[in-house]
Amino acid sequence: MGRIEWAMWANEQALASGLILVTGGIVAVSGQFKRWEIAVYAIVAGVFVCFLEYPRGKRKKGSTLERCGQKYFTAAVKTCGPLTRNYYVRAVLHACLAIPAGYLLATILGTVCLAIASGIYLLAATQGEEWRPIEAKPQERPQVGGTIKHPPSNPPPRPPAEARKKQKEEEPTGQENPIEVVP
Repeated sequence: MGRIEWAMWANEQALASGLILVTGGIVAVSGQFKRWEIAVYAIVAGVFVCFLEYPRGKRKKGSTLERCGQKYFTAAVKTCGPLTRNYYVRAVLHACLAIPAGYLLATILGTVCLAIASGIYLLAATQGEEWRPIEAKPQERPQVGGTIKHPPSNPPPRPPAEARKKQKEEEPTGQENPIEVVP
């Protein structure tokens, strides 16, 4: 049975929690809550978490679907080196970012989600997982001769294979043009 790659789960959870933090912070700032400074912090922390978590990591086995525009974020995250690659660091970072936002009702859901993502990242780190960027492979152009063995001889719509065999046995494959062609 295959191993679960926990980092993929943690990535999705952390990205969603960053969006929830931003949303809760916007609600608290626009609603003029008493501790609006915490809401501003939640917005900044949520944007940072989304920036860090937007690029997906490469899976060990199989293929990984790259997010739209991920290559730009990947380049920025790669520059931080082991700080962003190590999941122990991400687990501690997310836990520390979650604590201040927990003191405001509008951002508590994002705090809980970020704490869960931190726990999943800790689990991924104990399993030996590490963030690796998705590298773009040069696409090979398929050769026409290699992919198409025998192109169809008659235009669509084509009859089923059995009817084509009978048709070849009974009559020649030419067609008569009902309209006279004048050169």
